[in-house]
Amino acid sequence: MENFCVPLKKLIDDYDLESIYLPKNYEDVKIYANDVNRPGLQLVGYFDYFDERRIQIFGMNETTYLSTFTPQARKEALVALFEKKPPAVVITRGLEAFDEAIECAKEYDVALLRTGLATSDFMSSVINMLNEQMAPRVTRHGVLVDVYGEGVLILGESGIGKSEMAIELVKRGHRLIADDAVEIRRVNDTRLIGSAPELIRHFIEIRGIGIVNVKNLFGIGAINDNKSIDMVLKLELWTDNKDYDRLGDRTDFEEILGVKVPSVLIPVRPGRNLAVIVEVAAMNHRQKKLGYDALEELNQRMGLGQSLADLIDFEDEE
Repeated sequence: MENFCVPLKKLIDDYDLESIYLPKNYEDVKIYANDVNRPGLQLVGYFDYFDERRIQIFGMNETTYLSTFTPQARKEALVALFEKKPPAVVITRGLEAFDEAIECAKEYDVALLRTGLATSDFMSSVINMLNEQMAPRVTRHGVLVDVYGEGVLILGESGIGKSEMAIELVKRGHRLIADDAVEIRRVNDTRLIGSAPELIRHFIEIRGIGIVNVKNLFGIGAINDNKSIDMVLKLELWTDNKDYDRLGDRTDFEEILGVKVPSVLIPVRPGRNLAVIVEVAAMNHRQKKLGYDALEELNQRMGLGQSLADLIDFEDEE
């Protein structure tokens, strides 16, 4: 699997970090670890299992501890850390940088940065960002929309009407995330995040009209940059002799990057209002996540009498 990375410049720009010292080639520095480190053990010389790819963070504890050192001892402790050449050392809470730290940063050409954020807040935010940016990813041909807060990935053959459905959903107040190409990232073992490639973000193709900018046409409220993928809708042309689910008692899944996402097959034919069907599917999926199942309630109402399946079979015979 491809190893992804995050440019150090993105970290600096996203968090508006103050540059105490920056190497000349800092724009070429890449972060390859999706975790960070507070070098408490390293300051006393323990470097077993130390990952030099991680960003090193100095908070109140590390700074206060170093202040108890003599200048010579402090320099030796910092040299041992900086010579490992981590991608960056970040001082939190707006604390002052030791002269020895600035000297080591220049000597070993390691970025020394500062933020006013609390240590725990900065760490959790950076770890989330790194996890998302470095997550395993795949691109799928489809449409991703936010419908009533549910991320719905719509798949189907080219020309079946995915983009037209997306425009109708946008007109009904929902949000477009991506059209044609959906970049999917696995941020953890159970969660997928979908977004559009930067080049085509906010654009959609309508056959007969061409390319339109959804953000410009419908406003900023009609789009979003990313969304978790909560369910998959597969569109296919209606086949008369195919047995489609009529009760909702089937549990199908689409596996993406090792994550199983609930999946529903929607047959398409003239006269079906697909946008309304997507809305109902999204609301029904949300209800099931909250513990309500309409089929289960209806079966309870019918009790020991005729089953719903028998009623549907009778309707087909008629």
